[in-house]
Amino acid sequence: MPVLKKIIVSGYKNIVFQELEMSRGINCITGNNGEGKTNLLDAIYYLSMTKSAFSQSDKYNSINGCGEFAISGSYLFENGTENRYSAVMKKGEKTFRVNEKAYEKLSEHIGVLPIVMVSPYDTSIVNESAEERRRFMNMLLSQLDREYLHALQSYNRILLQRNSLLKAGNADRSLLAVFDSRLSAPAAYVYEKRKAFVERVLPEVRRYYSEVSDNDPLIDIVYRSDLAAGDMESLLFSTYGQDTAAGHTTKGIHRDELEFMTGGLPLRKCGSQGQQKSFTVALKFAQYAIMREVYGFPPLMLLDDLFDKLDLSRVSNLLRIVLGKGFGQIFITDCNKERMKSIVDSMTEEKAYFEVKSGVFTPINI
Repeated sequence: MPVLKKIIVSGYKNIVFQELEMSRGINCITGNNGEGKTNLLDAIYYLSMTKSAFSQSDKYNSINGCGEFAISGSYLFENGTENRYSAVMKKGEKTFRVNEKAYEKLSEHIGVLPIVMVSPYDTSIVNESAEERRRFMNMLLSQLDREYLHALQSYNRILLQRNSLLKAGNADRSLLAVFDSRLSAPAAYVYEKRKAFVERVLPEVRRYYSEVSDNDPLIDIVYRSDLAAGDMESLLFSTYGQDTAAGHTTKGIHRDELEFMTGGLPLRKCGSQGQQKSFTVALKFAQYAIMREVYGFPPLMLLDDLFDKLDLSRVSNLLRIVLGKGFGQIFITDCNKERMKSIVDSMTEEKAYFEVKSGVFTPINI
């Protein structure tokens, strides 16, 4: 189980420079809204996932958009090994290192430092486009299964080439058939893993939803994929005319959809804001449970403004469930230090408190 002992952040969002020693238990970050609590959690997330949890482009992650920042963290593993991981963005190029040795590919790092983040922005998984739901599945499954990540990357690369031919308008059937054949295996792998994931996560989501919601309608997750009707190669053969007319590939796993249901109705359209918040919290805690089961140890957990979504008693219930099975390192933010202290102090002696103002973090005793 990797434990973040120390983090150094330079030029990331509103954090000019910060070096912090962390507790191996619960780390509580308090401060007013807009001071930088979430930015520290995002820096920790970056060290695990090689990218921000919020910004798709790194140009938005540096102070004043200067395009340069650095994050490094020292992690202690159960076998006593201590590794230092670092991310440096300079002159438009990102370098990721372990113990000063650069990765050849960023994907080599995914899954090394397992992590789950619960954020107020998670409702986008419910109420925005299908791409957000595919991104959630990809983020989770890529951490659990290196072959899934490779299959997804291969699929996207071949799909891009196929779409280029279609867009150019000079793709005959025999030429497209070459790409169709190459897409078949990675598409099948991704489809089967996504299908198995939905079957596995649903009972956990229902369990956690019952902990955070007063009403308890039947929660369901429906996975819709073109591949449910047959293999990718046959599917693409049948849509040749449709694809050439559209100028892009109209069927495939890149069009997959997850439908979240409550009481038989789409949560996206019929669920209240409270129901959507409760569902996304349950979904992320279910992710945590699955990752803990697969890895054999708990991943790092980032809880950003959880009190914004749930009342005090429900937050306590969730944390007690997580802590009850032997917990890993947790980072939690809240603008109310006394509220956070009332929960955390009753749960563990392994804790640390930090207060932030204008991107400067100070260890405190409360």
